[in-house]
Amino acid sequence: MTDQTAPAQSTARPSPARHRLKILSYNVHSCIGTDRRLDPGRVAEVIAAVEPDVIGLQELDVGRSRTGGIDQAHAIASLLQMEFHFHAALNVAEERYGDAILTALPARMVKGAGLPSHGEQRGALWVEIDVGEHRLQVFNTHLGLLGSDRMRQIGEILGPAWIGAPACQGKPTILIGDFNAIPLTATYRTVARRMG
Repeated sequence: MTDQTAPAQSTARPSPARHRLKILSYNVHSCIGTDRRLDPGRVAEVIAAVEPDVIGLQELDVGRSRTGGIDQAHAIASLLQMEFHFHAALNVAEERYGDAILTALPARMVKGAGLPSHGEQRGALWVEIDVGEHRLQVFNTHLGLLGSDRMRQIGEILGPAWIGAPACQGKPTILIGDFNAIPLTATYRTVARRMG
């Protein structure tokens, strides 16, 4: 529920022969590091060093002038030799801002939609990933800063339109993202009770 980082190394694709899946959630902050340098390649290097099979990214810019107009989801996925699915939580003219799920495994987008927000607009996406004979349901989100927004948003995600949908029943399900919540919060406890 916090950013995951690791030393930068190669951007080689992770091995599909692994028996266990490695999942990563990473808020990339528009690919701008703490040194204020914009560099999607550096983000890809950090991800590659962890060798995840499935990645949930938050705070990606697509076509935004503030970050050079590039499609950050596409750039990072290309460097990692992975496919990606993106959902824009915020659209302003041609500029988009949102979250993505990346993987080298066969995957298809099930849903991407906005979440109830009184503060900054938030969203979520749902991707189904083929892992051998299993169909893994992966959800990625970035919850709001306001506690009341987070509770509405997580209630929506855990409800019948998302994780509670019949399509998820009896299937392995993973929820990743930046929840803006620590273990003491009602948001965190709600997720832990439902997903634990």
